[in-house]
Amino acid sequence: MKVDELDLGDVVYAAHSIFDDGSMPDSKEGELLASAGTRGVIVMKGHVEEDPTLNVFLVRFEDNDMNLGPLIGCWTSDLEVEVPELG
Repeated sequence: MKVDELDLGDVVYAAHSIFDDGSMPDSKEGELLASAGTRGVIVMKGHVEEDPTLNVFLVRFEDNDMNLGPLIGCWTSDLEVEVPELG
């Protein structure tokens, strides 16, 4: 299954470390939001109005205590369906 085929409630994994690009409230630009391989759940799915083929996902990733964190906007390339191999 591809990331673009996923829907609300589906489990995903961070394909790489995700850092704040300056758009996250209560966070500093450059702060680590989710490490590569972190498990999360899709809570909303949409697309960019100017380009409906460009999907965006709101994901809540787990912290070290398995609590869901804040909503993070992710592109398809930020997410994996299977746990990524970390090298």
